[in-house]
Amino acid sequence: MHLFKKPARWATAAACGLLALAALPASPAAAATAGTGTGTSTSTGPAVPARYAQQRLDWQPCRDGALECASMTVPRDWYHPGAGADLTVAVSRHRAADPAARRGVLMMAAGGPGASGLGRPAGLAGYSPKLAAAYDIVGFDQRGVGASTPVVCSGQDTVDALFTSGDLRDRSPRAVDATVERARNFVRDCERRSGGLLPYITTDQAVHDMDLFRALLGAPKVSYYGPSYATFLGAYYATEFPHRVDRVVLDSNIGFTGSWQEFLTGQPMSFQRRFEQDFLPWLAANDATYHQGRTAEEAKASYERLRSSLGEHPLDLEGTTVTPNHLDAAATSVIYNGDAFPDLALLLGVLQHPDAAPPAARKALAEKLKHPLNDRFAADFFSVICQDTPWNHDSDYWPGTMTATTGCAGARPTAGRTRWPGRGS
Repeated sequence: MHLFKKPARWATAAACGLLALAALPASPAAAATAGTGTGTSTSTGPAVPARYAQQRLDWQPCRDGALECASMTVPRDWYHPGAGADLTVAVSRHRAADPAARRGVLMMAAGGPGASGLGRPAGLAGYSPKLAAAYDIVGFDQRGVGASTPVVCSGQDTVDALFTSGDLRDRSPRAVDATVERARNFVRDCERRSGGLLPYITTDQAVHDMDLFRALLGAPKVSYYGPSYATFLGAYYATEFPHRVDRVVLDSNIGFTGSWQEFLTGQPMSFQRRFEQDFLPWLAANDATYHQGRTAEEAKASYERLRSSLGEHPLDLEGTTVTPNHLDAAATSVIYNGDAFPDLALLLGVLQHPDAAPPAARKALAEKLKHPLNDRFAADFFSVICQDTPWNHDSDYWPGTMTATTGCAGARPTAGRTRWPGRGS
């Protein structure tokens, strides 16, 4: 099985309940762009002090040898470059294979937010030799990510608890209170471990890092390719620096004109539709192989029986305690990958009949299920989305929104509850 090829997405029923968990205080830039997610189109941006603009990138072979890598120094806050310690942004390059036909620089970024983009140029160069011949393909780890100055929040155990504790379909007051408390602990860890860095882990700050990278490459303009969150990053860059872009490809777009709250409360519906309209009929059509039911309704009932069983008796799978939340998270991750329906069908079979599965399959699945979301990915993901645009912090709002956007009913909390975590809450 090849589950979790991409960073795991949380389960459909759990998604909206976790959207506002790390509701960190909005940065000044986010407050200025509230309601649009895009900011004001400008042609200049903050002035770049000479100590950043005149630095040289010391290109050296990357660890894997496929690319050149360098480190770029950027201000913590582009709007106040002298305040606070500088940050490091790790950058990479795949030189154009045909210098005589070189067209320019193609910048690419990773999704998430939270995924590493440092190695991406090698993949694109291998996929498209024509692009590799015509462009210097460059990438980077966004501030807060990977080899760049990282944002640090909770350890892996705490992040696991965010996604696996309790039952994330449960809307009862006790369950909501427990979710809020776990979220508060996550935010406190972020604030304690990252110090004053958090307000500057934003898309707005990142696009100014990108433009400095462009300038240090000596490129008047760059072309750009980005998927998923990188579409938001690319659209923001093109809006902020329209005179610095040549050709732009945005793949699998995030809604750029709305807020993160609007986008992420709508996303679970797409997972639900994919599960009900695509996966379940496919599973029923392959009942002779997977034995989950001959109709979509029977296949869904089989999934729900397994989920209920894991709620009553969590499964110890090679040292990983598998709960209903693990099942939902794995299902959502597989559906997100798009081409892995057989993986999810096999997963269901192993969890239903673990003793019949080969030991190697049980061990591999246990490793895949252990960590629904990587702790370093979670740190940057929540930092960016919670500070780019405003969020509703009222816990009365979210249980009803979860039901409306996922179609999953649950116990409703009483009115007058606490607010979601954030500074001053």
